[in-house]
Amino acid sequence: MGKVIELRKGKNGSTANLITSRPIEFRYSHWKSAHFVQLYRPYSIEVEKQGGSEELPPHFVLKGGLASTIKGLFQHRDHEGRMKQVYLVTGIMDCMINQVNPVLRTDLLHHMFKKFFEMKQELQLHWYPPLDQVLLPIDSHLFNESHYRSALATAPTLKEIYNVIKEGTEEMFQVISKNYVFYCPRGRS
Repeated sequence: MGKVIELRKGKNGSTANLITSRPIEFRYSHWKSAHFVQLYRPYSIEVEKQGGSEELPPHFVLKGGLASTIKGLFQHRDHEGRMKQVYLVTGIMDCMINQVNPVLRTDLLHHMFKKFFEMKQELQLHWYPPLDQVLLPIDSHLFNESHYRSALATAPTLKEIYNVIKEGTEEMFQVISKNYVFYCPRGRS
């Protein structure tokens, strides 16, 4: 009928706090936090070996627009296709609020807003201010954000802007799922 999935292996087992390992790894945090925390995978392995620690290695605390993005990904954690759509919608939103392109200064921006709100509604996503940053942070040695931004700025048509966003968010999603672990909030700090 169904498979039994053992999540907890014991006090010192690395899967004791695992929520899901694919496509993006989510874990319960060992520490009190009001926000999701994004850890580079090698650092996460060390944290797990130590059984958790109040002192974290370098990490990103996901607040503001980033918190809404990771909550959207977490909400769809059991369906990789929807998670990729969430990140595509996030890329469209980022383009509307953080990108300068002459095409976006025309009435074509209305088309982008319409597409964004339709996808947002379909996936039941919500973002709350501040919205200055919505794409998850990625270390520069893993993804060249300036190349992505440059391609968006020079895209000559709306169709090309969508293509750059789609290709860019797919690449970012792959980098994130391969290189980062996300720890869910636990209690209040």
